[in-house]
Amino acid sequence: MRISDSVANYILQLLQETNGTAEIQRNELANFLGCVPSQINYVITSRFTPEQGYLVESRRGGGGYIRITRLNLSNADRIMHIVNSIGDSLDAGTARAMTQNMVQSGVLDQASAELIYAAVSEKTLAVLPRELRDKARAAIYKNMLIVTRT
Repeated sequence: MRISDSVANYILQLLQETNGTAEIQRNELANFLGCVPSQINYVITSRFTPEQGYLVESRRGGGGYIRITRLNLSNADRIMHIVNSIGDSLDAGTARAMTQNMVQSGVLDQASAELIYAAVSEKTLAVLPRELRDKARAAIYKNMLIVTRT
C-alpha cells in the first residue's frame, strides 16, 4: 500500500471514530506513520477537499493543528459549494479533476461527467482565443453543474 493511501485510511478511520471531525498534528502524524510532513499535506489537499465533502481548517504554530470535518451535505448543496468555489477562471486539468472527484464521491454520475468533459474540453473551446478559454470554461462548467443539480 502506498504511503498516501495509508495516510488517507488513517484519517478516514479517525473521522469514523470521532463522528466526522478529526484533529491532527501534522508532524506527530508523520512520525507515527513514518513519512514526511509534506506527504500529510498532499493527502489532505488532494483527498479531503470540499468537492469530496470535507472542510479543512488549520492553525499554524507550536500548538497548531489540522481539523478535518466531514460535511453532511446533499448532492445539490455540494454542487452549489463547488460552483461558488470556482471563481472566474478554470483550467482543463482542474475541471477534469473536480469532475472525477464528484463522480468518485457519488455527486455526479458518469454520463453527466462525460457531457461536462466534452463541453469544457480544449477541443470544444479551441474556437476561442487562448486567453478567453479558461474564463469560458468556468462559466460553462458552473452552468452545467447548476443544471445537473436540479
